[in-house]
Amino acid sequence: MQQASIAQLRTMLDLQNSMNTKVHAEWRTQGFDWYRAIWIECGEMLDHYGWKWWKKQTADIPQVELELIDIWHFGLSDLLQRGKSIDEIVEQVQQELNITTDQPDFRLDLEAFAEVTLRTKGFDVAAFARLMAGINMTSGELFTGYVGKNVLNFFRQDHGYQDGTYIKVWAGLEDNEHLVEAIKLLDTSVDSFSDDLYQALEERYQRCAQSA
Repeated sequence: MQQASIAQLRTMLDLQNSMNTKVHAEWRTQGFDWYRAIWIECGEMLDHYGWKWWKKQTADIPQVELELIDIWHFGLSDLLQRGKSIDEIVEQVQQELNITTDQPDFRLDLEAFAEVTLRTKGFDVAAFARLMAGINMTSGELFTGYVGKNVLNFFRQDHGYQDGTYIKVWAGLEDNEHLVEAIKLLDTSVDSFSDDLYQALEERYQRCAQSA
């Protein structure tokens, strides 16, 4: 399985630090319990995947992917908060993000990930990679999904999300639908991908506002 590139990992770490700093300027010294956010997401992910034997359930893989992307946000935050340099984190992730698993039951890998999260109160990159493998998620899909969610969160904050003035539906489509369309038109391999995506959302938002 192809590894995430150094450039992609640096981009994601930079974006995560920027988002956390937007929430709290001194976030690294606040002792936020990222592991708690991670294991809570695990429960939500299991519900999307399905576990109830008394009713018919079909795994909602797109929602499982979204939960994994949310966990990745918290995982990167945990790694950054531990005081390692960006270079050290990139090296660690490249070594441990081996997207493979020998476990045919995704739920067992998920429970193992939740267990190690609670036991260590940290983020286990290797165990996370097994979850990616369990739903055939690539490093490229993780990168694209992460950057998209991060950029959209920034865009919402910059356009009145907190004070209630942000318009979530543009020309009949929700902003996350515009996000998907915008990503399809961009080159996700360039270093400027996150900036290009923000600009594309800005242009769409303004265009839709003018035509409303």
